Amino acid sequence: MNLDIIGLGDINYQIAFYVEHTPPSVYYQHLSQIEPLQDQQIAWFGNEFGNGWRKQFNVYAKFIYQLAQPDLCNTKQIASWQAYRDSLLLKKNSGTALLFSPPNLENQHAIHIIAGRTYARQLISTHKITANLEWLNDEFAIDKANNLIVSPFLDYRQLSNIKIEKLVSLVTVLRQQNKT
Repeated sequence: MNLDIIGLGDINYQIAFYVEHTPPSVYYQHLSQIEPLQDQQIAWFGNEFGNGWRKQFNVYAKFIYQLAQPDLCNTKQIASWQAYRDSLLLKKNSGTALLFSPPNLENQHAIHIIAGRTYARQLISTHKITANLEWLNDEFAIDKANNLIVSPFLDYRQLSNIKIEKLVSLVTVLRQQNKT
């Protein structure tokens, strides 16, 4: 299992999305750690790498804002998901990460969300993770023992508002399980 954690966000993440592809730049393709985002960097990503990256950040922010669990990612003092995205998402001490490396399931304190069924199946078939997924439908799966969820990709059409609600409920189930 790859224990190198590579991506964007908080090194002490409590919730992480795992995506298959890095941003299309040499810098990010050779990243070797988690790097927190800086002010205005999300806007820069959208301008530099296109609408697909902008959508990923937007959907992630909508999800966290809807999750609204103060001990996980404090959104209580934030007026909107857009304000959350611009002020806290993937920054140091945000509790969030967008990772390009396979999930480190040894981190039992985090919720791990693999973005995309195809990517999840690839990780399992290549033995980059060992998971016992219970498929809830064609898009969502859960492994309660590993705090692992498979969800649609971070895109408006794939992870729509109604599907964000489903993901919020799955994360809530895992968090309640971990408190007992």
